[in-house]
Amino acid sequence: MAASQNGFSVRRYEPSDAQATIDIFLRAIREVATKNYSPEQIAAWAKVDDADVWAQYRASRPTWLALDDSKPIGFTDLKSDGCLDMMFVSPDYQGKGVASLLLATVENAARKQGFQRIFTEASLAARPFFDRRGFVVVTAQQVEKRGQILSNFLMEKTLA
Repeated sequence: MAASQNGFSVRRYEPSDAQATIDIFLRAIREVATKNYSPEQIAAWAKVDDADVWAQYRASRPTWLALDDSKPIGFTDLKSDGCLDMMFVSPDYQGKGVASLLLATVENAARKQGFQRIFTEASLAARPFFDRRGFVVVTAQQVEKRGQILSNFLMEKTLA
């Protein structure tokens, strides 16, 4: 186990975790991001075209899974350029410290790899979380997903 907090733990992703991460990703977008994005935007974003390709992405970089006992409740990753590409938490566990635990795991891994900074593209829903944890907005962005334009923020954090 990499870390634990509030009874939750984090461990490295394993290939058998692919479906759990897909389920968390889809539920988080469909149930949490609806406050910030239109139904059409949600439909374009909350889609996994190929579970095998998804699994390859997860396995291609350090990825961590948050657990409540043995139940997967969130995940995150860190690309080789210092990008925190994905962080999603099950809607049932929003606001309970899971994302903070995942972020601490990413920051520790980034420091061990010698990164001076990490960055992410935060959704409208995720921006306040990253704001509170020392990230600053580099720029507001408009990104295209399957014909829909979604707003997000390129944010970065300098690591001490």
